[in-house]
Amino acid sequence: MKEGMKAGMEDSEFEDVLDDWFIESLKTYKDLHVYQLEGPTQVIEWTSGKTVCVAGYRQSKNEMLELRLPLKLLADENKGLCAERDFKVIHGGFTDGPVRSLKHIPGTRCVVTNDGLNSDLQLWQLGGDDSDVIRRTGSVKGRKRRSEEEEEQRGRGSMMAARLWSQSEVLHGGRSDEVQLTDLESGRTLYTLATDSADPLSSLQFLSDNVFLAGCSNGNVYVADIRSPAAPQLSPPPAPPAGGDVLWWSDASAGSEPAGCRLLQLSACGQAVVSDLRSLGGGAAVVSRARLDVGTRRCGLDDVRVSWAPALNDCVSVSGFSGSVQIYDASVWSSEQQQEVEPLFEHRGHSVSSQRSDDDDASVFITAHVWHPERPRTLLSAASDGSVHVWDWVDRSAAGGC
Repeated sequence: MKEGMKAGMEDSEFEDVLDDWFIESLKTYKDLHVYQLEGPTQVIEWTSGKTVCVAGYRQSKNEMLELRLPLKLLADENKGLCAERDFKVIHGGFTDGPVRSLKHIPGTRCVVTNDGLNSDLQLWQLGGDDSDVIRRTGSVKGRKRRSEEEEEQRGRGSMMAARLWSQSEVLHGGRSDEVQLTDLESGRTLYTLATDSADPLSSLQFLSDNVFLAGCSNGNVYVADIRSPAAPQLSPPPAPPAGGDVLWWSDASAGSEPAGCRLLQLSACGQAVVSDLRSLGGGAAVVSRARLDVGTRRCGLDDVRVSWAPALNDCVSVSGFSGSVQIYDASVWSSEQQQEVEPLFEHRGHSVSSQRSDDDDASVFITAHVWHPERPRTLLSAASDGSVHVWDWVDRSAAGGC
């Protein structure tokens, strides 16, 4: 519990809320561990099945840390005999500016970052040579725009996706006309996305070693093959709700090829649509749809995270609209009508302490969350108060859909 909280709620009332949540958590969590960073992070990136990298996003100097998950969480048996119950810093360093995007290069001890201020990338080494220091090793120039004025008017950071079977190639860009594949060792551009649009990106990910997806904030989705100079497949956004333009976020489910993937798109007003990626081009075939209770907080493009569970069928997670992470069972969504659905599970641990304040602006909100790549119900989440939680939730639904 952080010092300096405003007394919007009496101490006794706040303690009751905290006690109630703690008692509830004994039934709803298999594991729950908490860590406090010096400042909040917008990035949680797996560097192995046991370690993650985080970094601050303040405009000045920030910490970059590689953390090992609590050994108690990782123990499959005899958890009570495991003495180490805390996160552990195994490598650390400092950045000169904010970190808005971070990507680990598979098979290496290298991570790539972007500061959100321009399209350039920064390269880092996670320790090595008996050192526990994270140090910067280089940089890569992003795709140049036509003028400084255009840079100022359209400038935003880059999203990144590491090529699955390469240890030196990264796809990056902040808008659909800036996406390029770069070899980090030589700095050479290997591919550029052939599109005339300049839509801000909300997602960028490889679907296979050669095919990638670029989701735009206006709901457009491009699927392209880095082996082909042909124009990418374009799928327009789902029918927009009343009220005109809204922001859209997207994520594709894991699959060995695009044909095995589904596309999830979520609008700022809670409209969720699942489409079949095999039907992209001229409008994707809708598999199911639902309306989610995302609240009323006004969110920017970089605030919201939507994600398919990598090791749990039909489960999706949503964060950034509030101080909680919501998990939904997409298997019960309808293909014919958009129905309101309740979360299968909701992690409220970050927001419990904020209930003590009656200042809405002081409320805690989620800044990032990720699923564990192999443990089905284990997630990490970070919040605006600098807290980081790792939790393994219990599915108590009668249907047991996830």
